[in-house]
Amino acid sequence: MGTVAKVMPVTDDVDSAGFFDGAREGRLMIRACQDCASGIHPPMAHCPYCGSWNTHWRVANGRGTLHTWTVVERQVHAAYPTPYTLVSVELDDVTRVRLVGRIPGAPELTVGLPMEVFFDPHEDDVVLPNWRPAV
Repeated sequence: MGTVAKVMPVTDDVDSAGFFDGAREGRLMIRACQDCASGIHPPMAHCPYCGSWNTHWRVANGRGTLHTWTVVERQVHAAYPTPYTLVSVELDDVTRVRLVGRIPGAPELTVGLPMEVFFDPHEDDVVLPNWRPAV
């Protein structure tokens, strides 16, 4: 029996392409509002906080703090063996943005743990930002 393909995001969407293009270049790109300075994720052309259409892509520093996590112990897809841990990371330098990542296994974690981004390459030129405890 062959390997089962992982579920991958659409990377050329008009709203999110900048996020995935940046990841392929090793940069964490976040949509941001130039009027109220809020980060916008999931990315969209207008700011959901102040309504401005004055938005742009900016590079985030790739550091954050662990907001919450959950350990997945029941396998729901053949390409993702359990256990693994889903993490929610609040970015240090972008307001109102939390990103999700996946850590193999069930590591010991604590709220507020410093986290850092790394870029995880997959098939078909897809690169996903992911998170790990900062060293």
